[in-house]
Amino acid sequence: MYQVLARKYRPQTFAELIGQEHVRATLENAIAQGRIAHGYIFSGQRGTGKTTVARILARCLNCEQGPTITPCGTCPSCREIEAGNSVDVIEIDAASNRGINEMRELRESIKYRPARDRYKIFIIDEAHQITNEAFNALLKTLEEPPEWVVFVLCTTEAHKIPTTIASRCQQFAFRSVEFDLVIERMRWICERENIEAEPEALAVLAQAGEGSVRDSLSALDQAIACCGNKLTGAEIRELLGMFSLESLHEVTAALERGDSRRMLEIVGELERNGRNLQHFCRELARYFRNLLVVKVAGPGTRLVPAAQEEQKRLAEIAAAFTEEDLTRYLQLTLDLFRELQSALQPRLHLEVGLLRLVYAGRLLSIEEALATVGSGGTPAPAGGGGGRRGSSGGIAAGSTRGNRARASAAEAASSPTEAGKVRDAVPPPASAANGSGEWKKRLHGAAVAQGLTFIADAVEHAEVVEAGGELRFRAPKEFLFTLGSGDVKKLVRSVAGRAMKIKVEAGGGEIPVPEAETPAANDDEASARALSHPEVREFQRLFPGSRVRAVRNLKQ
Repeated sequence: MYQVLARKYRPQTFAELIGQEHVRATLENAIAQGRIAHGYIFSGQRGTGKTTVARILARCLNCEQGPTITPCGTCPSCREIEAGNSVDVIEIDAASNRGINEMRELRESIKYRPARDRYKIFIIDEAHQITNEAFNALLKTLEEPPEWVVFVLCTTEAHKIPTTIASRCQQFAFRSVEFDLVIERMRWICERENIEAEPEALAVLAQAGEGSVRDSLSALDQAIACCGNKLTGAEIRELLGMFSLESLHEVTAALERGDSRRMLEIVGELERNGRNLQHFCRELARYFRNLLVVKVAGPGTRLVPAAQEEQKRLAEIAAAFTEEDLTRYLQLTLDLFRELQSALQPRLHLEVGLLRLVYAGRLLSIEEALATVGSGGTPAPAGGGGGRRGSSGGIAAGSTRGNRARASAAEAASSPTEAGKVRDAVPPPASAANGSGEWKKRLHGAAVAQGLTFIADAVEHAEVVEAGGELRFRAPKEFLFTLGSGDVKKLVRSVAGRAMKIKVEAGGGEIPVPEAETPAANDDEASARALSHPEVREFQRLFPGSRVRAVRNLKQ
């Protein structure tokens, strides 16, 4: 009878175990030193070797040459444990034996010594499903068992194990097996099974396992049954319903062009081909996550479970977007996936969700918007789809890279290279003879050029005087905070070509408050009383260009 690969190639010794070095080292040292605990808890995600390590531990303890970290594998005890029919190694499925009666029977059987071996070992799978009453019945026995008893509790949800039980056992957290180790294990198995597998095919199978060796080997079994002795990446993706990198790149290509129509066409193609829209959204979220990680950490990172060639391709795609864009796309895709869980019309939700991605790519950051408004221009859409209205009314599409480069021009102006350009464009004043007006004019022009709107406004309302190598600003008190910022020092340095000491002081007179424009009923008593209110006058003083259009009497 055929035996699945996950069982056929199950590790039988600690040396064959992969990806759990911390567990292996601790147990080997405990066995070598004779410090064997009476209770262990093995926790971790499915398919990472919890039950396998429990069986290896049983073989090490009950081998005729043991306790030893290298069981012989030939004695009756080793062979029976490998076959799963040892009398003194009892495996219990807690999913179907979870009640208090089963635990009472277990407690009664513990009283008797092993029939032949050194230890009587109880391996309890899915231990988190045992009821609280059953755990309480086992509590005293687990705390002080006979010297020949060892408990091993295996669970995928360690937080459901009562603390009273966990405190009486040694706990081991099994980690997800690394991507490269899973691929290497499958390659080793394929060589022994005479299977020819492409590197891409093994990478796809490892991705499907998501860190679980058993899940990856189950997918490998399915692939061999479908494709025979030669496995290719395209066939494996089709078999497992996974989307290729190129098919997902259609979304980012549409985002880069700002092509809403292409987004709708992608959904239509998925619908015609009978693809699961929810599964596509999940793959898209993983794709954006990988793009973001490669963008941050660079190609070759171990944080992305993908082959080297695929990581290079991801890096090329991610270069067209900023980290902020990719983070925004990932969050929107996760929200879309959550909506699809309960959507009555999945296609409609997916179409709207993909259009949101396009519109999100056209958003301007606050810094870009302020810089554009300060320079007197009209804000242009930014991001991957960005385009801006031309005089003909059409959409002028632009790449994300180009738009972001324009958006960061104001920030780059403060760098040493750009500072040189500013100095070339605006020659620095030669001496104090240039006077306050010359300094003020050049500082104001440089501030406008760099998009520093608030600083330009403050300089315009200030008196600027150079005395003894010191630059003094005398301005109304509402501008003192702005003139004292670090950006003003950078501005002065870029204009003067050298660092200068800056002093800011109040003075220069108050900004005149213009007479308010009142409605026709200017002589109305309520209007006069409102306009003479101290807070209204203060507001008009702080905002010189403001005007009162109408005054309404709330009592009427």
